[in-house]
Amino acid sequence: MNSTVLLYSQQERYADAFAKNFSTVLLAVIIISINGMFVFIFFRRSIFHSDPRYILYIHLVMNDMLMVFISVVLFVITFAWHNVPVPFCVLLLLITSVSHRNTPLTLAGMAVERYIAVCKPLHHHQICTVRWTYVLISLIWSVGILPGLADFFLLLINGPFALFITICTPVTLYNTPSHAELSKIMNGIYSSVVWLILVYTYCQVMVKAKRSSTNKSSAKKTQNTILLHGAQLLLCMLSYITPVLDRLYAPLQTEQQKKINFFNYLLTNILPRLLTPLIYGVRDKQFYNHIKALLTCKLSAVNVDSTK
Repeated sequence: MNSTVLLYSQQERYADAFAKNFSTVLLAVIIISINGMFVFIFFRRSIFHSDPRYILYIHLVMNDMLMVFISVVLFVITFAWHNVPVPFCVLLLLITSVSHRNTPLTLAGMAVERYIAVCKPLHHHQICTVRWTYVLISLIWSVGILPGLADFFLLLINGPFALFITICTPVTLYNTPSHAELSKIMNGIYSSVVWLILVYTYCQVMVKAKRSSTNKSSAKKTQNTILLHGAQLLLCMLSYITPVLDRLYAPLQTEQQKKINFFNYLLTNILPRLLTPLIYGVRDKQFYNHIKALLTCKLSAVNVDSTK
């Protein structure tokens, strides 16, 4: 009887793990495929290469693809590989950290670019050049990597790790009080700066829209874009309160905790990346027309092949 119950329990756990991994990988494939289509169109059409708005957008798309891929790899590893070498785990966590930080920073940069385009149109071509756009992207990566490097150096200070193996999660590897304090400080600084930029640019664009009599439609569209940035940013930054939620749900049973953690993971790491194609891809006429042409061409090719 006991062996039957144990076998059933193991089968249930395997089924639950398979369902979680399958749904996560499926969502990742969908997101990467959709975003990959935008990357393909961007590099195929030179018209996008000279516009800072599209350069920043495609940087956001490619960063999301990297973040989703590494994040899903880490998610699967937690089920399939419990003895991960620490150096390899540190590398994966560093890539995840920097790509996760890059998203709000890029959203802030895109909001500033739209603010300059609407509120400072005469200076837009002088400030928002291709060269300065790539400088901004380099700065985003430089700032985004700082928390991950700080976690790594704290790990070095706490002791040697080259011979150790671990379960590859941030909570398991970065489990000292110093890491917790550093995380709070970094999250507070990043979220405060990015939200201040978004609120300021939105208010300035709103004032410009009320005062302007000729450019209301452009200002209104920019307002909506910044609002979408805010919605995406809000979802992304929910991950900053995940440790707090973990402590709140600590009294719950293990299975309930796992379900809540899985839901938090999807809500904060995967689902916000579904919004990225909607912000510019579907709403932007240039991208929309090229996507429509690409899909029409693919469908036509399929129809021709099927009639042969």
